[in-house]
Amino acid sequence: MFENLLNILLFMPQGEGEEGSGFMQFLPLILIILVFYLFFIRPQMRKSKDQKRYRESLKNGDKVVTIGGIHGKIVEIKDTTVTLEIGSQLRITIEKSAIAPDRTSRIDDRK
Repeated sequence: MFENLLNILLFMPQGEGEEGSGFMQFLPLILIILVFYLFFIRPQMRKSKDQKRYRESLKNGDKVVTIGGIHGKIVEIKDTTVTLEIGSQLRITIEKSAIAPDRTSRIDDRK
């Protein structure tokens, strides 16, 4: 029963003796892939590019928040790591990828 329903919904069943074109058989699959790309892959790629651009634009003195919720001020930047001052004379070194993108700049860009 489930196979008949699937054939009706996705593959547009053919009458006896009819030959369907190859394109019509793959049309539902092509549409699913297109929707998946437009709603999932493309926005994720854009978000990833924005995060990378934000992390590359960091400089000494910027106040940041890590993905773990630690607030601090950047005191040193290396290739893949950042040293944060999180208290008076208390410093930690973290990966650049652990810095959360600034949410306030995204809100300002929408206006």
